Amino acid sequence: MTEDQNLNSKINTNSKPSQLKITDLRICNLRGLPMDCTIIKLDTNQGISGYGEVRDWASPTYALMLKNRIIGENPCNIDLIFRRLKQFGYHARQGGGVSGIEMALFDLAGKAYGVPAYQLVGGKFREKVLCYCDTDSVPDGKQMGERLKRRMERGFKFLKMDIGIGLLQDVPGALSGPPNMLQTTDVMHPFTGIQITPVGIEFLVDYVRQVRDVIGYQVPLAVDHFGHINLESCIRLGRALDPFTLAWYEDMIPWQFTDQYVRLAQSVTTPICTGEDIYLKEGFRPLMEKHGVSVIHPDLATSGGLLETKKIGDLAQEYGVAMAMHFAGSPISFFANIHCAAATENFYVLENHSVDLNWWDDLVDTSGKPFIQDGYAAVPETPGLGFGEINETAFRERMDYRRAGGYFEPSTDWDSELSHDRLWS
Repeated sequence: MTEDQNLNSKINTNSKPSQLKITDLRICNLRGLPMDCTIIKLDTNQGISGYGEVRDWASPTYALMLKNRIIGENPCNIDLIFRRLKQFGYHARQGGGVSGIEMALFDLAGKAYGVPAYQLVGGKFREKVLCYCDTDSVPDGKQMGERLKRRMERGFKFLKMDIGIGLLQDVPGALSGPPNMLQTTDVMHPFTGIQITPVGIEFLVDYVRQVRDVIGYQVPLAVDHFGHINLESCIRLGRALDPFTLAWYEDMIPWQFTDQYVRLAQSVTTPICTGEDIYLKEGFRPLMEKHGVSVIHPDLATSGGLLETKKIGDLAQEYGVAMAMHFAGSPISFFANIHCAAATENFYVLENHSVDLNWWDDLVDTSGKPFIQDGYAAVPETPGLGFGEINETAFRERMDYRRAGGYFEPSTDWDSELSHDRLWS
């Protein structure tokens, strides 16, 4: 065998990336992961497929409407396609279609070139990714501490819990506000008129003290879901909780109110965190330029996908801001997050909502289960997102039959979707 023949024998000729074309986009809706989500499948002319995910509780229409805009394109041209599509995303769940397709492009390109997705965004900074899991609240602080302690016994080295007005609904004199607002989740925080009284603050301080008495101070403990209270209540509560060395206060107020975040950050000594609903790096820039946050928390299935989220992390690094990552979905989006986290230097920790679902790992066929071991997830070395193939049997058991789409059924109704989308004349 000649030297050239020996070299050619080692080349994967199953795909020719320069001639790869997208031929179809189909979906499958899943439920109870614990959130509902939509899985995207992109097929190609060379028989390889890539998978992505529309964020939890988002409409699959956000992805389907983009089908005709990507058919015939080479999926390896990820940035070209993303720049064409990103105008069709927006903050929160509306960024899900663009982000999910971008994930699938990385899966396809990685498979075509035979490399893991993290290599396509510049390589990795770490071999494993630190993970944390939310833990549902209970009314008693000592019992909450015991629940978190059990997480630690499973190997988790970072914890998060809810602490806010949800715990105060039955505490006399703990809240002040209009009666029609005290349990609302539909009115933005500054406009509800809800305030926490000294009674309420004392209750929450005692609650967190009981938790810390059980779990200690060595393990980081982040807090979330404060409720729709105004900035002034956030500041008073934040100052009262500062002595407990919490990892961050998350989403105390809506992310859009940059100046309020600046006031909050300047008023407390605990790191301030937000970002799971922000789309594209431009949405994060004001918070960082004005020093309103110490930790950003993008959801890759909202923010624009792998490359855009890495860019968000790189931008944050310039301002001395760490990047944690929000995640609540299937193993497909989970693996996309792992690659992005591995490739971002200032990455901190990745969320996971599914650690109590013993069937969740089985949605994809791959080795290394459970995916989170001793509080970490290993970075895959297999091509694309690194999970191999999906498990059809497990998918069909978790399908959401309330929504159209079936098990990656034809989506021909969207083939003729056309529009003059160019943003300039």
